[in-house]
Amino acid sequence: MTAPSLLVLAAGMGSRYGGLKQIDPVGPSGETIMDYSIYDALRAGFGKIVFVLRKEIEAAFRQTIATRFEHRIAIDYVFQELDGLPPGFSVPDGRTKPWGTTQAVLAATGAVREPFAVINADDFYGAESFRVLAAHLQSATTDYAMIGFVLRNTLSDFGAVARGVCQVDEHGFLKSIVEMTNIARDGSQAKSTDSTGKVSQLSGDEIVSMNMWGFMPEVFAQLEQVFQEFLETHGSDLRAESYLPNAVNRLIDSGQARVCVVPTAGSWFGVTYRQDRERVVESIARLVQAGFYPERLWA
Repeated sequence: MTAPSLLVLAAGMGSRYGGLKQIDPVGPSGETIMDYSIYDALRAGFGKIVFVLRKEIEAAFRQTIATRFEHRIAIDYVFQELDGLPPGFSVPDGRTKPWGTTQAVLAATGAVREPFAVINADDFYGAESFRVLAAHLQSATTDYAMIGFVLRNTLSDFGAVARGVCQVDEHGFLKSIVEMTNIARDGSQAKSTDSTGKVSQLSGDEIVSMNMWGFMPEVFAQLEQVFQEFLETHGSDLRAESYLPNAVNRLIDSGQARVCVVPTAGSWFGVTYRQDRERVVESIARLVQAGFYPERLWA
């Protein structure tokens, strides 16, 4: 049975956080959030790591991150670049940023030929999420998968966040993801305020996507078509981005894919705002003290 690969989206810079948050140490021995993801992936049976980077952060990334585990698992690098577009498309004058997470996944076309997971570099998903996703990818199913987190377990105490709120059918398959912005705690619940000021009340029990996916390699051709359609419609927009959840919505709507939602009660955590870092450090310290991780991951 082929071991699945892990595609790590590490091309972004943390604009709200300030600096290259993917390589900020949060563990007791200087580990990053990404170190814990790689450690969990190794334990879950993933056989290869493919990092999606931007060229300008490659040197710092290799020196700070990859040297820790490059002798433990096969590693490959692919690059998300502004001009990484399908034939017939070009970058409009004035465009300065790449085209979103759909393009980031497509950067791995050719580098990944087996079932694979997709994660963000700066999100902590927990060991159980990697175990169940690896099991799904090694099963006989052709369905894709998404790890679904409970909304209240993904909120920041220091500001509003955007989350993909999921609609799930009675069989556990994803019906749609609705991107909601400015979600903040509201007592034991939550609320979202849109650009017009309209407030939507949320229970906090909603299932949300934190960009942890399981795909078969056939998804590359499907996403390429979705990305081309996006460029045909939005290619002249200097700020438009093709987000992976929206692309998956298109695949579901067109009947090209089914996505099994695998719920987890675990707490996601990440650094959206600089003040979030203290909570991440404390949370990891508790996991180390409880024996879920060693004091030094790569000793």
